[in-house]
Amino acid sequence: MFDDKTILVTGGTGSFGHAFLRMTLARFNPKKVIVYSRDEMKQWDMAKLFADDPRVRFFIGDVRDRERLYRAFDGVDHVVHAAATKIVPTAEYNPFECIKTNVNGAMNVIDAAIDKKVKSVVALSTDKASSPVNLYGASKLASDKLFVAGNSYSGAQQTAFSVVRYGNVMGSRGSVIPFFMSIRDKGVIPITDPRMTRFMISLDEGVELVWHAFADMVGGEVYVKKIPSMKVTDIARVVAPDARTEVIGIRPGEKIHEQMVGVEDAPFTFEYDEHFKILPNLNGWGSDSARIKDGRKVSDTFIYSSDRNTEWMSDDALQAWIDANRDKIGAI
Repeated sequence: MFDDKTILVTGGTGSFGHAFLRMTLARFNPKKVIVYSRDEMKQWDMAKLFADDPRVRFFIGDVRDRERLYRAFDGVDHVVHAAATKIVPTAEYNPFECIKTNVNGAMNVIDAAIDKKVKSVVALSTDKASSPVNLYGASKLASDKLFVAGNSYSGAQQTAFSVVRYGNVMGSRGSVIPFFMSIRDKGVIPITDPRMTRFMISLDEGVELVWHAFADMVGGEVYVKKIPSMKVTDIARVVAPDARTEVIGIRPGEKIHEQMVGVEDAPFTFEYDEHFKILPNLNGWGSDSARIKDGRKVSDTFIYSSDRNTEWMSDDALQAWIDANRDKIGAI
């Protein structure tokens, strides 16, 4: 799929970019993988990790900068769009900056991909884009809609755009597991709400979902990985068994439960063994057999949320994951 192809990852110095680069270079033989991001120090650090691989290149730039994207996309076959303003409170307190990156940046990526004849683009989304209650989620919903509609804009060039959506990435920098680990010796773990649940996905699973999207997509699909849920209080108990919990209240824009497929999406959602696929209600794509393939239509009342999940991660499974990934947790 990626052999002898040039791939570009926007926001490529983040947690996903590190995992995508490591796994893709091992699994495939791409001609080149370009890491596009605006943080020179992160690029410097990442370049040292991949110094022995001539297939890896680095390109300083911001998705807000349309002209820079056009330069970066020269000769690129596939794009993974991972760049985003992602921290919920940051977006709430800096709304203009969030829109510039998550919405305007998405439009720039779409235009550059079409004009530079990129074959396919997969954009990373979030559970927060489903029935959003915060600006980050609303901006990512707008981004998702833009990428879906981009398939209509590409015309004869036929650049294909699709989206992958998943929830809490286990162990990524700024997520709950490394945060709990960093403060457990204090004896108190802050919990925003004892009812809170979260989806649990590893970075490797996130990368594999992106691979699947590139292999399967026609254009306009939103791919949702089937993953287990866990209560945040249970995560705290596994990470810090000797600490007590203290309820501190919901942060600005925070949800009690994560949702990846809302009831509004159900009429156009299809189920597969390991994922769901939301098809767009545009141009008849929602009933297109080429996009549906062997999918099974879900009920019109279907909701995929972390509290209604049929699969739950056990304490032992989480502990086993922590033991196997201890050196990576919170590192990137």
